[in-house]
Amino acid sequence: MADPAVTASTDTPGITPSFRYLLRVRYGECDAQKIVYNARYSDYVDLASTEFLRVVWGDAVFGGGYDYQLVRQIIEWRASLRFDDVVQIAVSAARVGTTSFVLAMDLRPSGAPRAAAGAETTYVLTREAELVKCPIPDDLRARLEAGAQGVVVDHAGTGSGTLHAAARRSSSPH
Repeated sequence: MADPAVTASTDTPGITPSFRYLLRVRYGECDAQKIVYNARYSDYVDLASTEFLRVVWGDAVFGGGYDYQLVRQIIEWRASLRFDDVVQIAVSAARVGTTSFVLAMDLRPSGAPRAAAGAETTYVLTREAELVKCPIPDDLRARLEAGAQGVVVDHAGTGSGTLHAAARRSSSPH
C-alpha cells in the first residue's frame, strides 16, 4: 500500500521540481503574533535534510554504517512563516566535496511566489561507529548529486501521492 506521506509531483507540466518536504507550522512553534520563532527554522531545515537523505541514501545512513554531522548553517530570512502555514521546503545538493556536502533549501508557504527563507547547511560524512569524517563513497556521491527530483515527503497531511522506493525501504517494519 502506498504511503500518502511520500509523493512524486510536479507543479509545472514538463518541469520536474527538486525534492520537497512539507510540514505544517504548529502553534507551539510561534510567538504571540503567531509568527514562527527564528530558531525553529533550523528545526525545519534539519527535518527536511533528514527526509531528503532518507530518500537519497536510504539505509546507507540510517543504520548502514554512515552518519553525518552539521558543521555550518546559514539561514537568510525574507518573510515570516505563520501558524498553520503548510511550509514547502525544496532541498538539493549545492556542492559535494571529498568528505562534506552542502544542502541548499528554499522555505516558503505552500503556493507562495517567494521564499520566506533560504538555508545552506554544510555536513560532513562520518563512519557511524567512530563518528570520524570519511570520504563520500562514489555510489553515495552519485545518489546525492542526482537528488530526488519530483519526490515530496508530506508531513503536513495534505494527502497527496505515491511512495518513493527508497523511502519505502527505509520506513518498512523490521
